[in-house]
Amino acid sequence: MSNLLFISGAEIFIILVVVLVLFGAKKIPEIAKGLGKGMREFRKATDDIKKELGDSSSDIINDIKDMKNTLKDN
Repeated sequence: MSNLLFISGAEIFIILVVVLVLFGAKKIPEIAKGLGKGMREFRKATDDIKKELGDSSSDIINDIKDMKNTLKDN
């Protein structure tokens, strides 16, 4: 964890203290919950995009193979 984003342990501790002072102990779980939901939605959206790209690329590949077969037949 000490190499996380090139931040040392002391810097992470300072950031956590600042977050605790700014938002308070009661707000931190709500913020973490919101961040978790946001990350989950982002991951779901990227997975959907990857799936859509994979589906469309396979359709294009199949169309190209069909065109090659029709050209060979003529």
